[in-house]
Amino acid sequence: MSDELQPAPEEQRLPATRPPEQLVAERFTAAPPIKATDGLTPERSAGIVRQSSSARWVGFLAVVVVALFVILYWFYELGFPLGLSVPRLQQEIDRQQVVDVERGYNIYQANCARCHAPSGLGTEDPAAAENGYIGPILNSQEKLFAHLNEQYLRNVFQAGGRYVCGNPQSQMPVWSNLGNPPGPLNYRQIDELIAFLRATNDRTYVVKDPSLNEPVIDPETGEEKTFTGWRDPNYAPAPGATPFPDCYLDALAGGGGGGGGSQEPGSSIDPDAPVVTVAAPVGAATAGFDPTELEVAADTAFTLEFDNEDPVQHNIVLKNPDGTDVAMGDTSFFQGPETRQYSVPALKAGEYPFLCVVHPTTMTGTLTAK
Repeated sequence: MSDELQPAPEEQRLPATRPPEQLVAERFTAAPPIKATDGLTPERSAGIVRQSSSARWVGFLAVVVVALFVILYWFYELGFPLGLSVPRLQQEIDRQQVVDVERGYNIYQANCARCHAPSGLGTEDPAAAENGYIGPILNSQEKLFAHLNEQYLRNVFQAGGRYVCGNPQSQMPVWSNLGNPPGPLNYRQIDELIAFLRATNDRTYVVKDPSLNEPVIDPETGEEKTFTGWRDPNYAPAPGATPFPDCYLDALAGGGGGGGGSQEPGSSIDPDAPVVTVAAPVGAATAGFDPTELEVAADTAFTLEFDNEDPVQHNIVLKNPDGTDVAMGDTSFFQGPETRQYSVPALKAGEYPFLCVVHPTTMTGTLTAK
């Protein structure tokens, strides 16, 4: 029995062979087609037509809405004809201009007003003497028209005061960080400062707190503080008018204002009159006069000799106690080294201040008549 073949286990058996007639696959057939008219009633057909018509109307209205939106947006961007609206881009430019002017106002008050006065009148400001405003006038239609264009201002901020009169020792520093040496203001602040200086006087701006950017309230009135620009957009010099001098020192010396002293011809120098001498040494813009204290006899005419040793334009103006100028003749600016003499009439006993109009805070002194 051990030699007979044993049947294979169930899981190892091969499938049984099927007869050929059982190997034919079953054939599948599709369902008969449904005719278009099967189950479609007249009401159903009418509904389909109505739906198709509604869909076309919806599409038409959508196209109309989109077209109207595009047209309206076009005019919103570029403005309606006949000036009915302002283009959006121009509106944004106007808003940004207002922001620039208001920020430029704060920059001017923080950096420029100490020399040119908050009013922009500089040495012509009524409070110039007591506040030490030494800068030339900026708030002048002639000056704004002739010189204070954008490129000129940009050059001045980048090169400093030496660009104005060619004076390398000018007290006006470089303001732009593009200058040499670089100044404290970046390009954006320079743009805002120029926007303020070029702002027209036909528009009112709001004073904003520089740290909070909120309107500043006047404690007396309870209303927002405002300001206007300086430039008159309609200004034009009169035909045949003398051009505004390129250098502000020439404007002052020519009687253009700013405390340049009396411009009437002085009396001839009396050779027998006592002489009092004062000098402007090299670097007088910071060092001042030498000496700063003078003394003369009261009720006696004398000659004031001014020795300008500095290669910078200076002058000397003698003031009465009431702040008016003592008549000394032509006290215009001049560059040293040069010496000029002035015939001064008899003065009553008292103290008479004298100063250089270009440097009224550093070049000062007192003449005492006894």
